[in-house]
Amino acid sequence: MIDIRLAREHPRELRQALERKGAGELLDQLLLADASWRELTAAVDELRGRTRPKAKPGPEELVRLQADKDRLKGAEAELAEASEHRAELLGNIPNPPLADVPDGTTDDDAVELRRVGEPPRFDFEVKDHVALGGFDLDRGARVAGSRFVYRMGKVALLELALYRYALDHLVGRGFEPVLPPVMVREEAMYGTGFLPTEEPNLYRVEPDGLYLTGTSEVALASIHAGELLDLAEVPRRYAGYSTCFRREAGAAGRDTRGVFRVHQFDKVEMYSYVEPADSAAEHERIVAIEEEIVGSLGLAYRVVNTAAGDLGPSAAKKYDIEAWIPSQERYREITSCSNTTDYQARRLHARYRDSRGQPRVLHTLNGTAMTARFLIALMESNQNAAGAVTVPELLWRYGAPEALDPRPG
Repeated sequence: MIDIRLAREHPRELRQALERKGAGELLDQLLLADASWRELTAAVDELRGRTRPKAKPGPEELVRLQADKDRLKGAEAELAEASEHRAELLGNIPNPPLADVPDGTTDDDAVELRRVGEPPRFDFEVKDHVALGGFDLDRGARVAGSRFVYRMGKVALLELALYRYALDHLVGRGFEPVLPPVMVREEAMYGTGFLPTEEPNLYRVEPDGLYLTGTSEVALASIHAGELLDLAEVPRRYAGYSTCFRREAGAAGRDTRGVFRVHQFDKVEMYSYVEPADSAAEHERIVAIEEEIVGSLGLAYRVVNTAAGDLGPSAAKKYDIEAWIPSQERYREITSCSNTTDYQARRLHARYRDSRGQPRVLHTLNGTAMTARFLIALMESNQNAAGAVTVPELLWRYGAPEALDPRPG
């Protein structure tokens, strides 16, 4: 969440930033609620002091004391209601975007930073990944509904090799591998900013009151929830592999063919805890690692700086890497990389002791290292006229086949 003291001290600057995410009026409401809460807090404190006499009260004092107790009871009820309203507004305020984030609200408003590699050109009719084989959407839909899919045979082996390759690469860059829980409590979802605003996209498991995570970011962010780390323990970097679940609410009619947008998928995610002064550099470090992975697989891609209004609630800045998808003849997002500054750590009470021994809120960042969207770009970019797919040699040692045959499985 945002620092409420910053909101009080610099309301104009913060409002201007939040307006870029469409949350300017929400900040106005929060500041009014905060002012009311502070007035009620002071009134309750005063009444509590008046109801604790230093000496034995006389008859008149007893009458006044009872009147103050009655007033205190009503004031405490008002304060509880005001606290709940204030907390609700505070929980809905997004992280303000950083100054170098472009304005806008859609993908088209993102600013391209660079392009790397040349999109492949073919002298035959390009097949999409479904036509190349290895995906059974019909049986997936029959078993679980639309946007669920079986990955079969060599395609399954290739996908698993991609995840293992990504994990190996991250370990070499100083990330600790983690197999995290895929179900979490409400506090974890709130702490990472997916609640309350993103609830329509979440799967809730009843009667346990748990949520299926849409990214291992949630579990990785909660590793140090409520903890106070020593300075020597920072930075901490984790690489989580997990199955992820998203309802994709509002995505009706988008990417309905294939596995580009599904309800269940696997992902390798990077997550970093750093000192505030280091978060900008860590953001560049993470996107550079993403580019290493994408580039090593021979994929043509571009990097974009996402527009302010297209950022999620937690992100102050986000880079997307978009790979060229031959069947669509355009670049599509395959990774994202976000600097969430102190937003998630503040909600999760994740802190560290600085060089003077003072507790400070950490900064956190996350970035995608691998998803099945890599599989789509890889298959389509390495196909031949017969419908076979050549697999990059660097994946063979991780169990990938040398090639995918031009037939399902």
